[in-house]
Amino acid sequence: MANVALLSAASPSTSSAAPRLRHVARRRPSRRSACPRSAASRLSIMAALGEDPIRQWILTEGKATKITGVSSIGGGCINSAQCYKTDASSFFVKTNGRIGPSMFEGEALGLKAMYDTNSIRVPLPYKVGSLPTGGSFIIMEFIEFGCSRGDQSALGRKLAEMHKAAKSDKGYGFYVDNTIGSTPQINTWTADWIEFYSKHRLGFQLELITQRFGDSAIYDKGQRLIENMHPLFEGAVMEPCLLHGDLWSGNISSDTNGEPVILDPACYYGHNEAEFGMSWCAGFGGEFYSSYFEVMPKQPGFEKRRDLYLLYHYLNHYNLFGSGYRSSAMSIIDDYLRMLKA
Repeated sequence: MANVALLSAASPSTSSAAPRLRHVARRRPSRRSACPRSAASRLSIMAALGEDPIRQWILTEGKATKITGVSSIGGGCINSAQCYKTDASSFFVKTNGRIGPSMFEGEALGLKAMYDTNSIRVPLPYKVGSLPTGGSFIIMEFIEFGCSRGDQSALGRKLAEMHKAAKSDKGYGFYVDNTIGSTPQINTWTADWIEFYSKHRLGFQLELITQRFGDSAIYDKGQRLIENMHPLFEGAVMEPCLLHGDLWSGNISSDTNGEPVILDPACYYGHNEAEFGMSWCAGFGGEFYSSYFEVMPKQPGFEKRRDLYLLYHYLNHYNLFGSGYRSSAMSIIDDYLRMLKA
């Protein structure tokens, strides 16, 4: 397992070229969960206690001598976000008052893995730790966003370059389990992609649906699909590529130079086509796919597998938001069962 503590060694530059930031801490606006204690409240309590690991890191390893301002940015009901402005540079900080460091450790490992490909821009993580008031934090590079999501062609090309550059010799999975939204995402290393996707993606989501909603109908049909989906992969060459894992429009932006930026990942090593599983709310167009396939050629049967990768995220939305997403997931399952005569 990679050591997240080592990320703190990647201290930011104090040069004038240090990146400025506007970052958004978010998940889908409709995500329904109990909001944690406000970030302002946590910061006030830590200041009163004289124990603030965020400030301590910024004023030591962050190479700042003075914090000139702290402001809230965006936010949601999973995490809170702040911009720390200093005399050295600015930092993006996410905090969670209820969940320990493991969630942010998974995010940090994913961000660092993507950063190390030198392909598409992602914020560099610096530090993950626990809060004395309970919960956890992550400190990372702040990137100032431009006025748009950037060029679709550049996004497709750079995403493909990341997939091409980062392959795993351990198989499919990741160094740690992480989260997709607030749902656990199991990343146990597995040699075979179909086995991994069946068990740790579709199967896991179906199990959660049964536990939470008692929906045996979608579970039974989903299991039939899992048992019969092998023909969908005939002729495809599959390799364990580093995936962002949750690539929808809210996780895609561009910097002030117009270069694409991706953030808030749920990384793992998987079949590259699984990256398009959130395409139904990512806005990928023809230019995106054309540029992507110039770098990572389209595999035989791509169109047949496309909805199979959407299914994982529809099932996850069912688990997160309730039965409004059930019909979309069931429709995909039914279509495949007809296609496969299963």
